[in-house]
Amino acid sequence: MVKLIDNKLVFGMLPKRQEDSNKATFGRILNVAGSKSYIGAAFLSSISALKVGAGYLSLACPSEIVPVISSMAPELTFIHLNSDANGSISADNTIENIYSYNVVSMGCGLTASDEVKKFVFYILNNLNKSQKVVIDADGINVLANHKGEISLKNTVITPHPKELSRLLNVSVEEIIENREKYARITSQTYECITVLKGHNSIVTNGEKIFINQSGSSALAKAGTGDVLTGIIAGLLAQKLSPLDAAIIGTYLHGLAGDIAAADLTKYSVLASDVIDYLPFALKMVLAEE
Repeated sequence: MVKLIDNKLVFGMLPKRQEDSNKATFGRILNVAGSKSYIGAAFLSSISALKVGAGYLSLACPSEIVPVISSMAPELTFIHLNSDANGSISADNTIENIYSYNVVSMGCGLTASDEVKKFVFYILNNLNKSQKVVIDADGINVLANHKGEISLKNTVITPHPKELSRLLNVSVEEIIENREKYARITSQTYECITVLKGHNSIVTNGEKIFINQSGSSALAKAGTGDVLTGIIAGLLAQKLSPLDAAIIGTYLHGLAGDIAAADLTKYSVLASDVIDYLPFALKMVLAEE
């Protein structure tokens, strides 16, 4: 079954906002992201989760980049981690109270160092079955190195074709020519929700396929994938299923980019602009009411 993701579909799936609530009502996220070379990825993937409605987020990142990010986003809390000689998270870290988070997102700006791979593997193997997970970028590379060793139940992965080629050992060209097929195979093989990024991004659970109708070349810019990871994590925190969060998140991400492009042109949209225009995307979807 193939369905199109549009305004009407997403309106009926948005999480409800109860008035008698507090920050815990809308979920707690642990975001493992960032390095000395990719500070922006940690910021973008964190603040976008809050912008879409999550109640609380802790960013686990190298201590040396905390002052920079905290000055950009006072809404965040931090878990200070040790780093290796290159400013990436080192393997000797642990995270206390990891089970207090209902969502864990990871991968944005981590780098592909051996130390990072060990740490991500440690995190993924220490989660419980009820925690929902979003894995992007360098986190996906860890999956490629540990095929069959990590349970991906309740997990959304957000690969672009090159990352997917590493997971499936299939050429990028073959994936681009058969996007629906390989997105479905990925979800069936890894028992996860797959968001295969690109023009008309594909979301699938291995059975149902959803093709996104929002987005344009305005999103072909560094950092927009980090924003998508944060949006999906923020929706998961609000008790949506991984499939529903992936569908809504992919659409809102593209729609925010479209609205930004209408104001700024497709040439000039930055990843941070997508975050700034998320409220307008939400208002447009809510207008279906």
